Amino acid sequence: MSDGLDFGVLLAVATGILLLFVLFIVVILFIYQRKTFEHQQKVVAIEQNLKQEILKTQIEVQDQTLTYVSREIHDNITQVLSFVKLSLGVVGKDAEQTQAKITESRELLSQAINDLRDLSKSMSFDTIKAAGLEKTITLELERINKSGLVKAELNVEGEPFSLGEKNELVLFRIFQETVNNALKHANAQQLKIELLYSPKVFNLTIADDGVGFPTSILDEHRGSGLKNLQNRAALIGGTATITSSPGNGCSVKITLDPLLEHTYANADYSNSPG
Repeated sequence: MSDGLDFGVLLAVATGILLLFVLFIVVILFIYQRKTFEHQQKVVAIEQNLKQEILKTQIEVQDQTLTYVSREIHDNITQVLSFVKLSLGVVGKDAEQTQAKITESRELLSQAINDLRDLSKSMSFDTIKAAGLEKTITLELERINKSGLVKAELNVEGEPFSLGEKNELVLFRIFQETVNNALKHANAQQLKIELLYSPKVFNLTIADDGVGFPTSILDEHRGSGLKNLQNRAALIGGTATITSSPGNGCSVKITLDPLLEHTYANADYSNSPG
């Protein structure tokens, strides 16, 4: 009788332990599924935010391009062609004067053609996809130097490679916005752009010699354009470091890991080094 009782107790204890173990497994699975679901929701939210930011960036780049094209056509090409029209409408007194006017008009038309060719290379998403970030920034700096507003120089370290179309679009817009801020607000005379390509890190640095500002305003004005640069960099898995002080210009440094595949970035790293 005692053996039967002991066996019953052991069976009950074993059954209880088994039930507790099954309950423990069920709780673990429930927690895992909930965590997985929350993670998936976060990934979806990040992807949606990135898509919205990419669309916004494309529109901003296009608007910037259209503004530049409109200004160039109005300020340069239209004036050159009008002058050619006036010049050709006045016949010289002799063959020598006529030939001089024709020669002058041909030179002006050549200038207008070159300006139109430059406009055809204006910055757009297609240009960035086809030429890549380094070439696109080079073309933009050529335009800036041609304007005479500021002296800009580019230094490239390492062998350029693709960072992914979406990443490069966001990086170019950050570059474009930073340069525009320097031209409009910093009273800068010089811009220094640096691109660092290496297997472990990519850096884009935009530095100016303008009036500068206290970086404390970044915390005071979280909706400012400078804070927006940091938010955009974060969307593609990068960081934006802004260094400035009154009278000492401003430096914006974007750091990105080119080999780290971010699920939310959905970028193509097939052209990465190695």
